Amino acid sequence: MPAGDSANSQFKLESLYHCTVAQERTNQSEDESCQWLTKKISVYRYLFVSVGGCILAFVTMGIYSLLLFTSTFIFILLVCFLDPRCVHAWVFAVQMLWQTFWHLLIQYREYYLHERVSIRLFLAVSSLMLLTQRITSVSMDLQEKRVVLTFNASSKRKTCVMLLPLISYILNFTSLLGGPLCSYRRFVSLMAGISLHAPPSPLGVVLLKLMEVLLLECVRYCVVYFLKHSYYDSSTSIHGILWVWGLALVLRTQYYSHWRISECLNNAAGFGFWENSPGDSPDRCKLSDGDFWTIEASSRMSEFARQWNASTASWLRRLIYIRCKRFPLFMTFSFSLWWHGCHLGHFVGMWTWAATVKADYHIHRYLHPKLSSTQSKIYTCLGWINTQMIVVCIVIAVELRDMSGLRLLSITYIGLFPLLNIMLLFILLKRNTG
Repeated sequence: MPAGDSANSQFKLESLYHCTVAQERTNQSEDESCQWLTKKISVYRYLFVSVGGCILAFVTMGIYSLLLFTSTFIFILLVCFLDPRCVHAWVFAVQMLWQTFWHLLIQYREYYLHERVSIRLFLAVSSLMLLTQRITSVSMDLQEKRVVLTFNASSKRKTCVMLLPLISYILNFTSLLGGPLCSYRRFVSLMAGISLHAPPSPLGVVLLKLMEVLLLECVRYCVVYFLKHSYYDSSTSIHGILWVWGLALVLRTQYYSHWRISECLNNAAGFGFWENSPGDSPDRCKLSDGDFWTIEASSRMSEFARQWNASTASWLRRLIYIRCKRFPLFMTFSFSLWWHGCHLGHFVGMWTWAATVKADYHIHRYLHPKLSSTQSKIYTCLGWINTQMIVVCIVIAVELRDMSGLRLLSITYIGLFPLLNIMLLFILLKRNTG
């Protein structure tokens, strides 16, 4: 081969090599720029969510929004300065003591001083209860090493950027006043993933859920109209039971509407999107506290307990039920009444709920294997009626909170349903031990 051709080939190879290297550097630079832009957008998104939550808290709660900001500040301090293995115990103790103080203050002003408590304080304490869910959920993640937070003491800016997702999760405006509990890891993945592959438009899902809210409110209006224009007569047992059942249905429907509105807000903001397998429609139903039809169709108290306020039920199961070695069911419902505020109605309602769930387990285990297919259908129908009556007692006791709810239940036969279940529980327990 001539020397000129060899030199020319060598030059072409070198040129091709340099072009390839330059192209790789260009692509790497573009990837780094894209990653930098994505992180920048995520920071702005976290700021928007947390600032929006702060503004919403101040507008709705006024000076009482300091309850939430104080909890958040103390939680951040504990996370920064405590070992992840012991942070949950401290977070749980401090947060529950802070929440209990305000619950007791409200009861003191209501029952002892007979003062009218500000609606802003009620909103703040209700939001504080939801804040407890999110804070303890993160502390359990840290304890179980599902989430790892590393802070750079030498760089305050990096530490602030590291804490920003945590603050945004706690003060997220979409879940500040209500809404299903979303895990911290899911929250971060959704916030980071929106800029990479935006979820499909939630308009159709949001409109469908708003129509469900409208339907629920129409049902509630009709039942309220019937209750107002129907004279309550305790001497007629059936009429009294139907009247109290209608009142409990109104109270439950308020929860269903509130849950759907919260889901709409989360879906509209881009939360609650789970990708299914390719070709399937997106699933936005997983971030939910319960479906009206599914919950009301429950024929067993244990089913109702799992489906009612589903994300809170999962949180209680993880926080108390799984960690308790003795009497986990009783301890879970006892903590629930503490978390709700320890009113008289809460004691009666929650412990009745725990006892009837325990009775449901034993009754079902004893009767169900002995039933034929026809008898099983009758058993399911009777179980649905029994569940509805017990739920009425629980809802009236918990929602009315004081003696008025207990007096209302005592003058009707509806209070006999949970008593009968509890009696059957003791009979079956004695039979098993004997």
